[in-house]
Amino acid sequence: MKFLLKLPLHLQIVLSIISGVVFALIFINAGGNPEFSQNWIKPFGDIFIKLLKMIAIPLVLASLIVGVAKLGDLSKLSKLGGKTIAIYLVTTILATSIGLILVNIIQPGKKMDEKTRQSIVQKNIDSSSLKKKMSGAAVVEKSGPLQPLVDMVPSNIFKAMGDGAMLQVVFFAIIIGIATLSVGAELSGPLIGFMNSLNELIMKIIEYIMAIAPIGVFCLISSLLIDVAGDDPAGAVKILKTLGWYSVTVLLGLLLMAFVIYPSLMKIFSNVGFMEFFKGIRPAQLLAFSTSSSSATLPVTIERVEKHLGVNEDVSSFVLPLGATVNMDGTSLYQSVAAVFIMQCFGVDLDLGAQIMIVVTATLASIGSAGVPGAGMVMLIIVLQAVQPAGMSESEFSVIVAGGIALIMAPDRFLDMCRTAVNVTGDCAVCVSVAGKTGRTKVSSLED
Repeated sequence: MKFLLKLPLHLQIVLSIISGVVFALIFINAGGNPEFSQNWIKPFGDIFIKLLKMIAIPLVLASLIVGVAKLGDLSKLSKLGGKTIAIYLVTTILATSIGLILVNIIQPGKKMDEKTRQSIVQKNIDSSSLKKKMSGAAVVEKSGPLQPLVDMVPSNIFKAMGDGAMLQVVFFAIIIGIATLSVGAELSGPLIGFMNSLNELIMKIIEYIMAIAPIGVFCLISSLLIDVAGDDPAGAVKILKTLGWYSVTVLLGLLLMAFVIYPSLMKIFSNVGFMEFFKGIRPAQLLAFSTSSSSATLPVTIERVEKHLGVNEDVSSFVLPLGATVNMDGTSLYQSVAAVFIMQCFGVDLDLGAQIMIVVTATLASIGSAGVPGAGMVMLIIVLQAVQPAGMSESEFSVIVAGGIALIMAPDRFLDMCRTAVNVTGDCAVCVSVAGKTGRTKVSSLED
C-alpha cells in the first residue's frame, strides 16, 4: 500500500482505471446484481465528483477576479482576452471541420446494419431519458438567436453559483475584476487580498481531494461499466460492435486534435515541448476522462498548468476558467460526426450548405454546452434541427432525430469521456499558447 501511495498521481489514476475495469468484468461475469454497484460503489464516485464541483465555482470566481486585477490595466485585459477568444474559436472550427471531413470519408452511417439500427431505435425511442433530452432541446429551440447572450448575464449571481451556471459566474467575475482596475488599489486592495487568500486555500483543498482521486476514479469506472452492461452484457457488447465504425470516426478525430492540432498550436506560439506538455497535464486528462466533466476537472487543470508547465497565474486564472466554459473542441467534433452519421443511417445526404451550417451550429452549440456529463447530447439535437432537409415534414424529421439519438446512446458515455479529455487538453494547449504569445510563462521566450 505504501508503494502505491508513493507512485505519481497519474500512475495511481491509471491503476485505478485498470482496476475498475477488471473489477467490473469480474462482477458482470460472476452474475453480480447491478443494484449493489448503484448502492455501494457509485455513491463514492459521486462524492468525489461533488467535491471537485464544490470548489469549481469559488475557484473560478477567485482566480478570475485576481487574474484580471493583476493585469494592471484594461488594455492588457483586452489583448489577453482577444488572443484567448480568437485561438479558442479557431480550434473549435478546426475540430468541427475535421469531424466533417472524417465522417464524409469513412461514412460510418452507411456501414450500419439495418436490422441492428431498427432494433436499437425501437428499444430506446420511447425511453424516459430520450424524452428528457428531447424536451430539453425543445426549450432551447424556442429561444431567439441572441439567447446565449441573454443567458450569459446573471439576474442573481448567488442563484447562478448555486445552479453551477459557469458562464454567468465567469461574466460576473470579469466585471468585478474590471471594476477593481477602475477604482484603484486603495479601495480594491482588501478584496484582492481576500480573493488571493481564498485562491490559495482552494489550491490546498485540491491537494486533499486529489489524495482520494484513485478511490473516486475506481468507483466511477467500475460502476459505469456495470451500469452499461446491466442484465445483458452480451447485448451491450453487440451494440458497441455495431456502432464501432461511428466510434472509430469520432476517436480518430479526437486523436488528430490531441496529437496534431494542439502540438502544432504550441509549436507556433510557445516553446513547450510535446512530451513536456503531456507529462504535465496527464493527471488532468485522466481525471477528465474519468469524470466526463471539464468543470469538475478545472481545479486540477489550473494546478497542473501553473506548477508543471510554468504558466503565470494571471494567464491561467483567466484562460482556463473561460476555456472550461466556452472551449469544447471535443464536443464540437463529436457533434459534427454524429449529425452526419445519423443522416447517413437514414439515407439522407447533406449538401455543402447543410454541412457548413453544421460547422456554424456545432461551434455555437459547443460554446453554450455545459461542462458536465451528457450535455453534448442535448446540444446535438439543436445541431440536427438546424439541418432539416427541405421538403421533409416536421414529423418525419422528428422521427429521424429521435431514432438517431437513440441509435448513438450506447457508446455515448465512453465517447463523452474521451471528448472531455480532449476538451481539457485543448484548454491547456490554448493556455500555454496564450502565455507564450504574451510572454507570461517561465518556459517561453516569445514576446508579444
